[in-house]
Amino acid sequence: MSNVAQVVQQWLEDVVIGLNLCPFAAKPNRNKQIKIHVSEHSDEAALLEDIYQELRNLDETPVAELETTLVVAPYMLADFDDYNQFLDLVEGLVVQLNKQGTYQIASFHPDYQFYGTEADDAENLTNRSPYPIFHLIREESMEKVLKHYPDPEGIPERNIECVENLTTEQKRQLFPYLIK
Repeated sequence: MSNVAQVVQQWLEDVVIGLNLCPFAAKPNRNKQIKIHVSEHSDEAALLEDIYQELRNLDETPVAELETTLVVAPYMLADFDDYNQFLDLVEGLVVQLNKQGTYQIASFHPDYQFYGTEADDAENLTNRSPYPIFHLIREESMEKVLKHYPDPEGIPERNIECVENLTTEQKRQLFPYLIK
């Protein structure tokens, strides 16, 4: 596993699962059904091709073997605005492939900022990651777990409360890549 993949795996385990930001991530992680694909590219066309190939891989691989994929772009899209513009291309790819309703894309970035928030608002931590990441999610799997999860609409609010209650030391430990 590359160093980038190790850092992402650590973030997944310590932040996403450890803080229970995504209550659905622990089981596929335990079952080794989460793929971390590190794109070695530094141009948008090649990264988009990587994402396309990973969507095809999800199409061709049974859920029991592969639940979800994190496509990591460590060598590009460092600027959050550039990342957001590229995210539009990724969403467009899903539409072009006629896969809306099959896959959804969750977005994570070191400088993630929700619309209407200040850069240092704690709630942005819920989507901050060590590198730009495009999370390719099977909608069918998400629908299955949501059926059995109490109050899924409350997840974002609970996540914000969780990260707002982190101490400075906890933030330093969980998000070392954000400390400049």
